[in-house]
Amino acid sequence: MLCVISAALVLVPLGYILTYTVVHGISAINWNFFTQLPKPVGETGGGIANALVGTLIMLLMSGVIAIPVGVIAGIYLSEFGNNKFGYSIRFLTDVMNGLPSIIIGVFAYTLVVIPMKRFSAIAGSVALAILMLPIIIRATEELIKLVPNYIREGGVAIGIPRWKVTLKIILRSALPGIVTAIMLSVARAAGETAPLLFTALGNRFWQPRLDQPMDAVSLMIFEYAKAPYDDWHAQAWAASFVVIMLILILKIIIRFVTKSEIKSA
Repeated sequence: MLCVISAALVLVPLGYILTYTVVHGISAINWNFFTQLPKPVGETGGGIANALVGTLIMLLMSGVIAIPVGVIAGIYLSEFGNNKFGYSIRFLTDVMNGLPSIIIGVFAYTLVVIPMKRFSAIAGSVALAILMLPIIIRATEELIKLVPNYIREGGVAIGIPRWKVTLKIILRSALPGIVTAIMLSVARAAGETAPLLFTALGNRFWQPRLDQPMDAVSLMIFEYAKAPYDDWHAQAWAASFVVIMLILILKIIIRFVTKSEIKSA
């Protein structure tokens, strides 16, 4: 009974947030909201099509950067990282994992925006990739460590090189869990605002060029929420609902991946 009550207490604030968000943003949720650009200041209506596309582009680019680097670093730490270099990487990864996201934004601003002399989707993607990295690295390391040692020993015993054992057997065994960690890192990056304020900046128009400022849903929510217009407030609530649903979809995917992992075990 105590477990049921605790679970219900967790669901109550989540349900309240979802209900509150839908009630305040339902007036702005329609087909135009997903397909049109924002209207000029003072006009009602418009949509977040550019912000949705910008979010997906930057998440894709950050994933291209963070996923290979994070997985490879996690493999190294798990299989070959019992040395000073490995301990240093673990320490720095843990520090990165605890940094406020705005610090990551300032770092990406210094690293990318200043040399390029402009805000851009590239800079925003670098900032999001840095946020994703520590989650992927540490999760990959711990999940690979969970693979029993006899599997490694068996592969080496029959003459398979260790690097092949790691990539073909160990990594494949831990793959469902690693995919789950990647989804969690993407879900975190999807809702970040502070790093994008210093890097992508935002853009109320279509922008196909990656070296120019680009909008994101989180940036749009930030800008609309502080504006003095009721219509913008409603669109901010509606966009918040979109972000929640995006993360919910990712969580559902995670559940399916986890379920398949349990069945395979």
